[in-house]
Amino acid sequence: MHFLDFVAGCISGAMGLTVGYPLDTVKVRLQTQSVYQGLLHCMSETYTHEGLHGFFKGMTFPLLSTGLINSFAFGSYSTALDLLTGSRHSDPSQRKPASAAHVFTAGSFAGLTQLSVSIPIDLVKVRLQGQTSADQYRGSVHCVDEILKKEGPRGLFKGGLALAIRDLLSYGLYFLSYELICEALTEAGKEPGMLSIMTAGGLAGVLSWALATPMDVVKARLQMSEAGGRTYNGILDCMRTSVKEEGVRVFFKGVALNSVRAFPVNAITFLSYERLMKLFHSG
Repeated sequence: MHFLDFVAGCISGAMGLTVGYPLDTVKVRLQTQSVYQGLLHCMSETYTHEGLHGFFKGMTFPLLSTGLINSFAFGSYSTALDLLTGSRHSDPSQRKPASAAHVFTAGSFAGLTQLSVSIPIDLVKVRLQGQTSADQYRGSVHCVDEILKKEGPRGLFKGGLALAIRDLLSYGLYFLSYELICEALTEAGKEPGMLSIMTAGGLAGVLSWALATPMDVVKARLQMSEAGGRTYNGILDCMRTSVKEEGVRVFFKGVALNSVRAFPVNAITFLSYERLMKLFHSG
């Protein structure tokens, strides 16, 4: 795999996370707790009882590790795309043309490869974001320690299958929509400009999260079991119980928030990645 893709993916992922983390915290709370009447109520309650710090709960751990997840995703995507197109260039501008099927497959592969890293990291993030007081977990390290003590090593991978289903398809759409939109916004024979990259990245994030949100809700609820949340016997039981108690619309909790958050996060992520790759290959 191309080292520079990993480096660019790492830095761009950390930048994107920083931009979108407060809204991500609100999204997790809306999806896992029924006490909130909506977006504004959740934000108001969080600020009233926890202050600004409440929106950044659990950020340290994913900030240090999301770069690793993103580096796996972008590095794997780049490598898979090269293999599928028969290209040997790590520089995106030198790659052979790729079909939509190639891009989607490479994107899905990227979603698959980052799972071993993202599953435990995402679990800790959701557990910390979901608690409204510091009674249970005092931080990332304490959270991991408590999970291992009470649930064993398998506990760190709770909700992993739901996360895998979510990412396998959404990553494919993510990279495919980015490439197609970026190409549509760029004049033939020219490299995409900053506005084109940010627009394509932002829209790609919105589209992929629209696809991912239903399984994201299931994933978050499974992750919060054993941590004050309801206990479910797997994905299907979670889906059946959630629909029975809250209706089909439960699977779209946080979809609007995901879309609002996804645009700036992924606009920054792709812009950072593309500019870093251009910088790396300028010499």
